[in-house]
Amino acid sequence: MPRPAGPPTVRLRRLAAELRALRTEAELTREQVELQTGVNQATLWRLEKGQAKPHNGTLETLFDLYGVDEARRRNLIELARGAKSPGWLRQYPHYSDAISDGYAAYMSFESEAKSVTNYESLLIPGLLQTEGYARTIMVDGFGADTETVERRVQVRMERQGILSPQRAGRAPLEFWAVIDEAALRREVGGLSVMRAQLGRLVELGELPNVTVQVIPFDRGHYRGMDNSFSRLRFGSGVPDIVHVEGIAGDLFLESEAEVDRFGLVFDHLRATALSPRDSSALIAAMMRD
Repeated sequence: MPRPAGPPTVRLRRLAAELRALRTEAELTREQVELQTGVNQATLWRLEKGQAKPHNGTLETLFDLYGVDEARRRNLIELARGAKSPGWLRQYPHYSDAISDGYAAYMSFESEAKSVTNYESLLIPGLLQTEGYARTIMVDGFGADTETVERRVQVRMERQGILSPQRAGRAPLEFWAVIDEAALRREVGGLSVMRAQLGRLVELGELPNVTVQVIPFDRGHYRGMDNSFSRLRFGSGVPDIVHVEGIAGDLFLESEAEVDRFGLVFDHLRATALSPRDSSALIAAMMRD
């Protein structure tokens, strides 16, 4: 049985956005492009949606029609060459057999995002976890051996480098986390593990690119409390995406209406939560308890 196609890579989505923009600038419909180039509308639609990787010959044909200059052609051809596989796996191929395709795709998106907003109701966000906390939740009862668990833990620790002000070659990721108090109260790995984890939250919350807010129990029921999700922003004309993870796998939402809906939910969540300063004080009080 053929394997279903995974989500497009960041580079493929960026290339798709460039192709849409070029056609718009040329004031051409897909039908007009087909008449003038022979590239059929269905193929063009897939290219502009990031659902197919174009051949160089097709790109050159489109570039000729759109009047693309040589420098921009070279950049887009190079973008197409790197559009096939997730960037994170190219950087860390030795971890490819320890993580799922969906997780690898998410890390690829995350590594190229400018900002991420993340809501968690039951667990500490992965980018903020300590090694001890991560190791505990990686032992999930599904038969992963010790070596696989350790490799997954190292993947998570290496991911966190995108928050560092010393991140090589790029500005650190802007990360905004809203966490339900239940995730902080749940004892994962024992008291010492949780004390270290709470301390890590306070420490990371002091970074200029990291914001941590807590929704306390006394807020009662609130909109969005039954979902955990991340919204990733890329800039440069690349549309945002929303990632929802569950037992059934990883779901990537890309339509503007879906992304906007989750954006509104996150705005409600951070308005419901304590301020970053009060959240830090609450976490520190939990550590003392």
